[in-house]
Amino acid sequence: MTIVVEPTKTLRDGAFGNARVLQCRECSHEVELGPHYACPECFGPLEVAYDFPAVTREEIAAGPANIWRYKALLPVPADIEQSPNMEPGFTRLLKANNLGRELGIDNLWVKDDSTNPTNSFKDRVVACALSAARELDAKVFACPSTGNLANAVAAAGARAGIKTVVFIPSNLEQPKQVNSAIFTDKLVAVNGNYDDVNKLASEIAGEEEGWAFVNVNVRPFYAEGSKTLGYEIAEQLGWRLPDRVVIPVASGSQLTKVDKSFQGADQARPGRGQALQDLRRPGRPAARRSASPTRPTPTPSARSSPTRSPRARPSETPPTASTCSTSAVAPVARSRTSPTTRSARASCCSPAPRASSPRQRAAPPSAS
Repeated sequence: MTIVVEPTKTLRDGAFGNARVLQCRECSHEVELGPHYACPECFGPLEVAYDFPAVTREEIAAGPANIWRYKALLPVPADIEQSPNMEPGFTRLLKANNLGRELGIDNLWVKDDSTNPTNSFKDRVVACALSAARELDAKVFACPSTGNLANAVAAAGARAGIKTVVFIPSNLEQPKQVNSAIFTDKLVAVNGNYDDVNKLASEIAGEEEGWAFVNVNVRPFYAEGSKTLGYEIAEQLGWRLPDRVVIPVASGSQLTKVDKSFQGADQARPGRGQALQDLRRPGRPAARRSASPTRPTPTPSARSSPTRSPRARPSETPPTASTCSTSAVAPVARSRTSPTTRSARASCCSPAPRASSPRQRAAPPSAS
């Protein structure tokens, strides 16, 4: 098998923000920015590599109350807010007192991504993929999916006014199909399981021009959206890292990208920008500092209270040490099966103040 990387059409300046190239995770071979996802040398996965500028907390705080406040750290253009999109992110961080007591954890927080436009974290990654599709002049925005991703792609495509096609297994539960069908009439049922659907999507991506499959040929850009979960947790905890994070794992991409946002691995190489350099884990000596999205030394107020926004308000001041979950409560609660714990799942979080939002949530959450 041979992978041929076709030259990418001329891109406008700054089309992918501070992204420099796509780089192979395995062999470090570099490929120009474009609809590529596999290394032509070793078939390893391609990831976005950057030349970051210095980014300050003040610049981030002055940004919108969504993932585009971190646009300098993502593969998106500086004018991303001008393009119609779902504006996901900066969701609530909730103090889970009741669940914490059941699990014996003093300071437990839950990142509630169910308040994204289509009720899952997929809105984050799809927003970055949509930006890439636009910059690459794609005519069709598409994905293979079994649930949440289909909903996010269909809704984002409708908002952007781009033709959207969603491929699903023919035996997918009817409620999940309805959620996507609300936004697109191009819902293609494929006889077979998800692997068969994904194979078909890969074949189309390789043979047809103008198709942007979010989790295939624009996957490197898509995956970067998960970093915003880590950035938000740090910012909402007053620019501190939690001691531990529990993350639901499917493909594992979200896990690795949140770690990447915490560690600043994508900016650690010599000669790169100095962003993400001053975040420290609670109770750790300064010599063991890890990375954060900002350069200035934190002020006492920044360390003592979370950054607040109309859509993201932790219910109280962050503790000296925190344990966070970046998604639903259930993955945390499953560590016990007692009746007491099961009842705690229904009331695990302290209510946090939440301003009303102009958004209308289009569909209820569904399983991935």
